[in-house]
Amino acid sequence: MVFNTANSSAVVIALPTIGKELDVPEYRLQWIVSAYSLSSGCLLLPLGRIADLYSRKWAFTLGCASMGIFSLGCGFAQDEITLNVLRGIQGIGAAASIPAALGILAKNFPPSPLRSVAFATFAAGAPVGAAIGSAIGGVLTQLTKQTWRSNFWFLAALAAMCCLGALVSVDDDFASGIADRRIDWIGACLITIGMTFIIFVLSDGSIAPDGWKTGYIIALLIVGFTLLALFVCWERCLERLHARDDAPPAKWWNPPPLMSVTIWTRADGKLAVVLGIGFLQWCSFNSFNFWFQLYYQEYVGLKPVLTMVRVLPMCVAGVVCNLIVAVLVGRVPVVFLIVIGTLLTGVSNLLFAVIKPAAPYWAFGFPAAILSVFGADFVYATGTLFVAKVGTAFGIALTTIVFNATIAKSSLEDGVHVNKSATNAPRPAQLVAYKDAFWTAAAFGFVGTVMALLVLRSVGVVGERQKTDATDHQPTE
Repeated sequence: MVFNTANSSAVVIALPTIGKELDVPEYRLQWIVSAYSLSSGCLLLPLGRIADLYSRKWAFTLGCASMGIFSLGCGFAQDEITLNVLRGIQGIGAAASIPAALGILAKNFPPSPLRSVAFATFAAGAPVGAAIGSAIGGVLTQLTKQTWRSNFWFLAALAAMCCLGALVSVDDDFASGIADRRIDWIGACLITIGMTFIIFVLSDGSIAPDGWKTGYIIALLIVGFTLLALFVCWERCLERLHARDDAPPAKWWNPPPLMSVTIWTRADGKLAVVLGIGFLQWCSFNSFNFWFQLYYQEYVGLKPVLTMVRVLPMCVAGVVCNLIVAVLVGRVPVVFLIVIGTLLTGVSNLLFAVIKPAAPYWAFGFPAAILSVFGADFVYATGTLFVAKVGTAFGIALTTIVFNATIAKSSLEDGVHVNKSATNAPRPAQLVAYKDAFWTAAAFGFVGTVMALLVLRSVGVVGERQKTDATDHQPTE
């Protein structure tokens, strides 16, 4: 988990430098982050199944090795497209290693207080990884001759350490007793391609030649949503097929479903609401993390090391929050964790939405950094790994739309027609655009808070079972 999070934080802090050296405009910098999040999120389910079917140890080891190899390649990338493609392939390694790591923990720690400690330690790897990635990434970007490339080489070395640690410390595991070893690759392709098209449209729609009316933007949007609809229909078809008593012979085209569609109706739909809130929360948190660092480097003009110093309180608070969650998650109703977490993440974005650039860091930046991580840590405890990855890509894409639209409109009001990269935008217009991006990210968090208050008030503690019906064996979500 440390390596996975560092793989994002070390890159985010180097984004402005990458943009300058590879001539990547600010509105396309988000793809360097989104490519990794999108591929890892969409492929979590199929690669997690492969780990369960064959070997969690080798899925973890090969996943880390893949991330390390392609991280090394990222360090040698000479253009934007190559870097984005390599980052996307890196995400495949993350999709293999993360569920495998969770499976290894579950296998080696049976239900007990020690298992809670193990999973809390795993979750604590997120803020620790963010701290390591931001700290070392900021130093390497500013103080080494290779600047941002050093970050990727550092990540490759970290991947090698993870591989070596797995080979030495994780016991060999053998193929599971699951008879049906087929994997729903059709479903995996449908959701991955569909989401990629939609994220691309959200990212480039506002800056396409004819804006949202551009032909390829409209076409890709239609195709993207069509593929997602086909994914749902396909998964439901497979689910019904395998529920039949007279199921047809096993063929490559009728594997077990990648995702049970009926899962969204569990607990009277409350599980769907929890996942929706998790999606909004990660949209809010990762958008904050993205624009927070761009604001300090691109608008305020700080160097990477000084930006890193402003990020560190976020990482320290994250470790503390994980300790709090480990104590509270099995003792207090989940709605309290979700409401507090989403509300505080929304407030952290709100502080930057009303920030005064001349004010000291302690007035806006410090409290925002501290508060932002509460939602990420509290909502993570409810089980939202898939939506965390996908929410990262969607949140950054949507706030980028707002940023682009605002900077163009505000510049025009100042009598300036901005170029495609917005490099000639007046500083007042830039500030308004940053603030609107934070307003949008704050809205994600606050909508999640409202949803939790309206729908989840009756939900109990994570892991408790319903007591109203003796035949109901569904855990309260």
